[in-house]
Amino acid sequence: MIAWVQGFRVVQTAICAVVLSCCMASAQPTSQTPTLGPETNLPLPRYVSLKASESNVRRGPSLSHRIDWVYTRRNMPLQVIAEYGHWRRVIDRDGQGGWVHYSMLSGARTVLINKETTALRARPDETSLENALLEPGVIARLGECNADWCQLTAGGYRGWAPKSVLWGVAPTELRD
Repeated sequence: MIAWVQGFRVVQTAICAVVLSCCMASAQPTSQTPTLGPETNLPLPRYVSLKASESNVRRGPSLSHRIDWVYTRRNMPLQVIAEYGHWRRVIDRDGQGGWVHYSMLSGARTVLINKETTALRARPDETSLENALLEPGVIARLGECNADWCQLTAGGYRGWAPKSVLWGVAPTELRD
């Protein structure tokens, strides 16, 4: 009788594992179903910008959590990857981040020139005239985006840059 009970537990555990794995697989979002934030009902992940010129980045989502560092660049693009109450978990282009109060963030979209010096062109075309050269680390306001190019405004200049050299816009993102 004891052997049967132990065998039953093994089978019962195996069945539970199969059912749990099936449930977890069906709960995973598909590529067509975006994950929505529990607080804002906005897609996760999503890009935002830093509203303030200085913002504390905390280890957890409350004022009682330790400050790990301070972001000091106004308009810096960040990616929101989680939400909890009035707090947003963000990461920067280096993958570093933490929890920031939502009042420090803006929905205004900006991008960071991520690679080498980039030409800001008059049209979304490699052969188009150059309006300006943007150095790595420059923050630009994001405008319209097609499959390969985005319209930017930086330092009083406006033009198009290849999406591949920008951080703060998804590779498949289209904007009007």
